[in-house]
Amino acid sequence: QVQLVESGGGLVQAGGSLRLSCAASTRTFGTYAMGWFRQAPGKSREFVAAIGWGGGATLYADSVKGRFTISRDARKTVSLQMNSLKPEDTAVYYCAAGSQLVTTPVYDYWGQGTQVTVSS
Repeated sequence: QVQLVESGGGLVQAGGSLRLSCAASTRTFGTYAMGWFRQAPGKSREFVAAIGWGGGATLYADSVKGRFTISRDARKTVSLQMNSLKPEDTAVYYCAAGSQLVTTPVYDYWGQGTQVTVSS
């Protein structure tokens, strides 16, 4: 069982930055691909970014390429640096862990989510 706890969400003005973190409680953190997804009110959960178990492979949604950066470290944390935020980035952001590096929400473990609100 893997527990994931997100932090770092909040309210920011358009053009600003936030850094989300996800702490994983597992000894086998290095064997999981990690992803970030988001869900806005009335919309389905959508892929944002993902990183492979070794950290060398990353995937990004077209809507965030060049603005968001995903990273992971040996302290069992995966981060999402979000720059140049837009009002349309407003959503609950979820961290996920799984066995495959994919863009679909088929990851095995999910956090509770953290709210990101971008004001115009």
